Amino acid sequence: MQRWFDIAGKHDWGVCPLTEAGFIRVTTNPRYTAAARTVAQAATILQEFSRHPGYRYWPIRHSWAELTAPFTSRVQGHQQITDAYLLGMAIQRNGILVTFDRAIGYLAGSEFSPNLLILQP
Repeated sequence: MQRWFDIAGKHDWGVCPLTEAGFIRVTTNPRYTAAARTVAQAATILQEFSRHPGYRYWPIRHSWAELTAPFTSRVQGHQQITDAYLLGMAIQRNGILVTFDRAIGYLAGSEFSPNLLILQP
């Protein structure tokens, strides 16, 4: 992750309430990592993120239906609902959704692939 911040520091990047909640959920889960953090530790890290160069906070301003309208037909099931919203937010803000999840590439299709960066673990 630090490697990504070294790259991202040269560009604007951001979080929204959904990505903040996901960060806390994953990093406090002992099934995900033996070095699970407490909620307080994870919240402190979120605050530290805001000091990285290029940081932007993207509040939720639009409905799921609005943001996913350009690709709703590609949403296959319940496990893609949050992914679709995050991709839609990136598209709407002319940003890039950065993820490890290759399946989001199908949602983006060729039309919105410039709004998606899939990292290799």
